[in-house]
Amino acid sequence: MAKKEQLVTGVDIGSAAVKVCKLQKTGKGYTVMAIGSAALPEGSVEDGVLQEPEKVGKIIATLFNNLKIKNSKVGISISGYSVIVKKVNLEVMDPKELAEYIRSEAEQYIPFDIDEVYLDFQDLKTGSENGERTDVMLVAAKKDVIDDYLDMLQEQKLKPVLVDVDGFALENIWETVTQSTENVALIDIGASKMNINILSDGASVLARDVVVGSDQLTEQLANSLDVDFDEAEKIKLGLLPVEDRQQEVEEIFNQTCTQWVLEMKKAIDLYMANHPDKPLSRLVLSGGGSKVTGLLSFIEQETGLDVISFNPFQHMNFNRKKIDPDYIEAIAPEMAIAAGLAIRPADF
Repeated sequence: MAKKEQLVTGVDIGSAAVKVCKLQKTGKGYTVMAIGSAALPEGSVEDGVLQEPEKVGKIIATLFNNLKIKNSKVGISISGYSVIVKKVNLEVMDPKELAEYIRSEAEQYIPFDIDEVYLDFQDLKTGSENGERTDVMLVAAKKDVIDDYLDMLQEQKLKPVLVDVDGFALENIWETVTQSTENVALIDIGASKMNINILSDGASVLARDVVVGSDQLTEQLANSLDVDFDEAEKIKLGLLPVEDRQQEVEEIFNQTCTQWVLEMKKAIDLYMANHPDKPLSRLVLSGGGSKVTGLLSFIEQETGLDVISFNPFQHMNFNRKKIDPDYIEAIAPEMAIAAGLAIRPADF
């Protein structure tokens, strides 16, 4: 029998929760082996930076233990001010030449001290057959921020073998499960940030993080309605009726969600200005914030695009005796980034 390819366990560390996903490659598809999330104490991760590594580490270790995950090889992803993703247009070079050029010239593209960042790049091979230039996606991440994550995971006897960027993990899982090269806007709304990644002809052409998220809406509801955070969270998700103050709630929703949509439209407008002949076919929503009641139809109405909620597990198998189908359905949108990490091989 052929040995099954070992995959990393995807660990998505957000500002409000840590999400863990373990997959197994089965033929042409995947099986969900373990999946779960745990809330993080407020302020333990801020703008993608670890503030309380010990607390976060213990929560991750407990989650691994509860999910009975034995594989210690993990993949994480980052976002926020400590990572820069930039597309640059360069002369076509062979891989070795390109690597040398990036090492020597990256400083002109990156607003950080080059000695303080980890650098990576990918040639998008956008030049035509006789083209002399190509687009290259350049990624730089602050070493101290990454090292804090690596140290925290190693403290818990985990082996980090992969560090990705949130938007690219999202792109990987979307392309893997849909096998699609359509032009789409992938938008993941977390508790404190929104990742936007626009794909055209199967390649990322615009990737950015925006500091807005669903906690903003919860806080507005809590303050205006004079309720605690947990109650406001239930109102946000449509789990708690508020008949007598419905109009007030709708006004808060409209105000906050309009701000989110404006950020989406800015990215879409920029894309359309550069690719007028390649319209977007749809907008794909994921993240915990995507579960806000009425959000999909609101974005549809404001952007004129078809909007869908992304379930990365829709075509995957899982053991129904071990994993509740309703739980997978409920947690799926916020697990997209963790799933995008979990499809990556553990052996590099």
